[in-house]
Amino acid sequence: MTVELFTPEGMFQPVPYHHVSVSTGTRHVHVAGQVARDEQGNKVATGDLAGQIAHALRSTARGLAGAGASFSDVVRLRFFVTGWQPEKYTEFMAGIESVVDELGIPQPLPPLSAIGVDYLFEPDVLVEVEAEAVLD
Repeated sequence: MTVELFTPEGMFQPVPYHHVSVSTGTRHVHVAGQVARDEQGNKVATGDLAGQIAHALRSTARGLAGAGASFSDVVRLRFFVTGWQPEKYTEFMAGIESVVDELGIPQPLPPLSAIGVDYLFEPDVLVEVEAEAVLD
């Protein structure tokens, strides 16, 4: 196995992700920030954080697949969320959970960060997702 996900005893719990990933591969895959845009650049799920997360994760999966990887190879996810407030957590997780089975996203999730930002590159973009994966 190229990627091992785990949470050592004594680290903050419960969280829906592992705190640590260890990889043994030599081929690194980095997927740039994916947002709620279709292949023609049209807006998707405007005003819907959960819908934008689901779309961005589907695009991330396509990027990973293009490099011969999948979410099982991911060692780190990064979410940039506009106007983050703790009240958004339920909608944030709903977006992820809506595509877990479809995209084969491990549960618990790989290590991740949700970073609150004032804005992203266009006003309608509520979230941007980056992924790092390692292959043999």
